[in-house]
Amino acid sequence: MYNLSAYLKTIDDVIEKGPYKDTWQSLSAYRVPEWYRSAKFGIFIHWGVFSVPAFQNEWYPRNMYMKDSVEYQHHIETYGKHTEFGYKDFIPLFKAENFHPEEWAELFAKAGARYVVPVAEHHDGFQLYNSEISHWNSCEKGPHRDILGEIKSCCNARNLKVGTSSHRAEHWFYMGCGKEFDSDIKEPLMRGDLYWPSMPAGEFHDIFSTPAPSEEYLQDWLVRTCEIVDKYQPRILYFDWWIQHSAFKPYLKKFAAYYYNRAAEQGYDAVITYKHDAFMFGTAVPDVERGQFAERKPFFWQTDTSVALNSWGYTKDNCYRPASDIVCDLVDIVSKNGCLLLNVGPKADGTIPKEDRDILLDIGKWLEINGEAVYDTNLWRKSGEGPTQVLEGQFTDSIKKNFTPQDIRFTTANGYLYAAALKASRDGKYLITSLDMQDASHRDNFCGIIRDVKVLGCDKQPKWERRQDGLHIETAYDSGDYPIVFKITID
Repeated sequence: MYNLSAYLKTIDDVIEKGPYKDTWQSLSAYRVPEWYRSAKFGIFIHWGVFSVPAFQNEWYPRNMYMKDSVEYQHHIETYGKHTEFGYKDFIPLFKAENFHPEEWAELFAKAGARYVVPVAEHHDGFQLYNSEISHWNSCEKGPHRDILGEIKSCCNARNLKVGTSSHRAEHWFYMGCGKEFDSDIKEPLMRGDLYWPSMPAGEFHDIFSTPAPSEEYLQDWLVRTCEIVDKYQPRILYFDWWIQHSAFKPYLKKFAAYYYNRAAEQGYDAVITYKHDAFMFGTAVPDVERGQFAERKPFFWQTDTSVALNSWGYTKDNCYRPASDIVCDLVDIVSKNGCLLLNVGPKADGTIPKEDRDILLDIGKWLEINGEAVYDTNLWRKSGEGPTQVLEGQFTDSIKKNFTPQDIRFTTANGYLYAAALKASRDGKYLITSLDMQDASHRDNFCGIIRDVKVLGCDKQPKWERRQDGLHIETAYDSGDYPIVFKITID
């Protein structure tokens, strides 16, 4: 067993000596790094032991112990009784025999991603990195490889920033249902065990729910997360939900101070992303899971979503989104001061499914032509125009947005204005009403001079004319189901 007290003392020492203290007042000095604001598009990776059963979704480890679930019945029919084959027995089957991180990195680069965020530890408690805190990790069991370390090395070789994510907080209750019947989850459980502590769940979204995480569990959570920082220097640390529970608050402040101080000490810019106001606003970057904001925001934010609607991890029945829909979301999000973290779910053997690959490559083809309207861009005076409403909030990505040629999104960069029509017009005609020719003395509208209009990906000059009702553009270029981007020179 590792020395918990010694690591906690190290954490306190770093906080005491560094510029950031474990208070919201001190952490409010944090500023979002420019590389992250400019990157706009990253790849999330949900991969682990849950990829072996590949059934329903990545919550299989919890649901297989819930008697009223389809996973419970599937598990008995496929693997046998829980006393004979529990979740831990999937670990030797997680071999990653076809895991080639250099091929992953090449794919992510072709997709146009600028950063990569592999999951370090999911709710199941199995670590995909070299850990001295628990023996239940990918270096000692399963693949016997440092998954996170190998991904980082190969992605860095392609100039991709690498972060990671921790979903450890939910492990407090995640396997608790296995204690409700005769299974392989039973006391005594000790710190460091895979199934520890397997407590009752309480109400998930009650931040004061009981039983609250114990001090021992919270300390273990803190040192696990700090270990990732010390071993891998992640540029992003993404936290999943449930860290908003009231018991975590002192530990979130300690972790943020430790992480920001280590980053300052070692010369890199760090990012924490969070949900549900777990962190004080301004001390980290808010994240919207499987959704986005309806309007642009004065603060930088992130959306995380997946290529599949039903699961973050690989399953045999994944329901995939069209690449064109994801590109529309990317353009919409960037125009509103956000960035997109898009997830893929590799198979247990380490291969990325063809469907995932094809989606990423199609996004990459669009970005190769239109990336200047996305990367390194800033906000314009408004984010967009058009009739289609974007629903705000989490878990709205399954609601189809039927964008029209009138739905335009704006960004600026290098002295140009970019206007992306989220749907191609059948007749090649477009009207951008925000660029109308009107008297500015009575309303706040754009009154600059338009010198030129080009279509990204098309060498032929479009016809264009600015009138009182807007900028009229006509082009023979057809972007198919993907947004068409106009590069506008203004004075």
